[in-house]
Amino acid sequence: MSLNSPQRARTAAELAANFAASGLTRDELRERTGLPPARFDSALTMSPGTSPVDAWLLRDTLETAVREAGAELTPFSILTDDARAAATGWFGVADRR
Repeated sequence: MSLNSPQRARTAAELAANFAASGLTRDELRERTGLPPARFDSALTMSPGTSPVDAWLLRDTLETAVREAGAELTPFSILTDDARAAATGWFGVADRR
């Protein structure tokens, strides 16, 4: 499963909305993911070639952070629970919420 340009843009916007709702700083969020800076930046912006595992890790970390903040989660239209099963089979994605 590889995302096309409009799907990456939509996912990046959803990640950004949830990042804002999380109340975390960029450094706090990156630390929570444990990703190195370049991989974190790639996942947050959904750059071409972003690791699917990194994208799902960021998505799950943000979902948890938004819920902890008591804020409203912006739903994910591409990185959905239904898509997680396929991503698990293809890329070994784990649920890290």
